[in-house]
Amino acid sequence: MSPRGPGGVGEDTSGGFTFSGWQAGYPSSGVGSQVTEGMQQLDALLLGRRTYDIFAAYWPQHTDGPSGEIGQLFDRVPKYVATRDADRALDWQGSSRVGADLASEIADLRARHREVHVIGSIDFVHTLLAEGLFDQLNLWVYPILLGAGKKVFRDDALPSVLELLETPVTDPEGVTLFRYGRTDRTPEVGTFED
Repeated sequence: MSPRGPGGVGEDTSGGFTFSGWQAGYPSSGVGSQVTEGMQQLDALLLGRRTYDIFAAYWPQHTDGPSGEIGQLFDRVPKYVATRDADRALDWQGSSRVGADLASEIADLRARHREVHVIGSIDFVHTLLAEGLFDQLNLWVYPILLGAGKKVFRDDALPSVLELLETPVTDPEGVTLFRYGRTDRTPEVGTFED
């Protein structure tokens, strides 16, 4: 695994994706402050295996300098890794495996931690969305169209009505953060009639 930063060029080119690292080309004055604010609340990480491997190769070596605060936080908090590969070691300190009984394990994480964050981990996010195992979605919308890449919401996502938790925040570059909470409601259908 290369020690380059998460989100770098070539990080995920699966399916022939040619825009890996696109976010670095569109700096946002709002994303940094919002991410920093969110990090202050985080007391555990829940990651898919690919994101864990990328983070484990990078963050333990970056606990000083400009990104040192994030590196120290990630090093310090418990890291729960959703992986089917029981034979591969989880060498980063504070790491443990989840996934044998995901619903009960996530219920246990909710009881033990104030705020568990899932970062990246899109394949694992698909599982969480399909099972309804999330409380809040923070969605960043950038004013660019890539035309390719992995979808956040696949066809197997559990149909859910989401609740806007706060007014969306848009920075001068046009990047908007939406925070949605999950409800127990399912979408309703109807017709428009006079």
